[in-house]
Amino acid sequence: MPTSIASISGAPHARVLGVGAYRPTRLVPNSDVVDAIDSSDEWIQQRSGIKSRRWAGPEESVQMMSVAASRVALERAGLDGSQIDCVVVATVSHLLQTPAVATAIAHELGTDAAAFDISAACSGFCHGMAMAADFVRAGSARHVLVIGVERLTDILDLTDRGTAFIFADGAGAAVVGPSDTPGIGPVVWGSDGEQFDLIRQREDWRDVVGTPEAPGSGVMPHLTMQGNSVFRWASFAMAKIGTQALDRAGITLDELDVFVPHQANMRIIDAMARSMKLPPHVRIARDIAEQGNSSAASVPLALDRMIADGEARSGDTALLIAFGAGLSYAAQVITVP
Repeated sequence: MPTSIASISGAPHARVLGVGAYRPTRLVPNSDVVDAIDSSDEWIQQRSGIKSRRWAGPEESVQMMSVAASRVALERAGLDGSQIDCVVVATVSHLLQTPAVATAIAHELGTDAAAFDISAACSGFCHGMAMAADFVRAGSARHVLVIGVERLTDILDLTDRGTAFIFADGAGAAVVGPSDTPGIGPVVWGSDGEQFDLIRQREDWRDVVGTPEAPGSGVMPHLTMQGNSVFRWASFAMAKIGTQALDRAGITLDELDVFVPHQANMRIIDAMARSMKLPPHVRIARDIAEQGNSSAASVPLALDRMIADGEARSGDTALLIAFGAGLSYAAQVITVP
């Protein structure tokens, strides 16, 4: 007779208990970046909707920003770090391949929880939210801390006209925990690997590091993006994903209160809203205007700002959707904490 392996079960449902954010202190207006890319403030605003962006200073590391955002989220959730059972960090700009920065963050927060990084670019936070909800419901963890963090200025070519004005730094965090009622809807996620090269690291690490016979150049790998192709793909393909996420959650457009898309480009946000036929009452995150595109940190930063500004209220129904390099995407409906 086969040996019986015990199983466990978790909470009936999961929800977001608290959200926090950290924005670097340096605010960089368009006027500070235009000369290096032979551009203008008008051109940047017309192309992206960005007026300024946040860039981290030397002391504002991936770990430091993550811990700061997490402490706010934990306080709002009414928890301390020792009550976290798992830490999931979404990032592409922690520059150590190993170990994961999540372990250092967990230690600084006072927990020896399971901790690991995930790499899904701009959609990383929404991937982490899906995992956290599943962990809570399965019983693998009671409280999960999900962090989206980037310090993209470390891998940004400030002379690249296609990326230098877009990307930014920052961190956002959410605590996911048990609930008696559904607070995080089913995820709709996937990838379009046929378009793998549209957003990518320009140089291979091997090209940078070199060999013992040919030492590395000392040049950092940089981000590169085929902006027009990404715009066409995201503006219309992601509207379908958003609609699918609403359908899977059993939420109609009339029941939706808040739309929090990845803050990639204001024109993409507007195109998605039109394609989804969002009603006028739905409040839309437009954090990109002052923050820039902070990749995995984009969605939690935008949600935190909407909460702070009173545009997203406790109990509201919100659609989160993100997309990025790979091309990867993920979307889910949540109840605002």
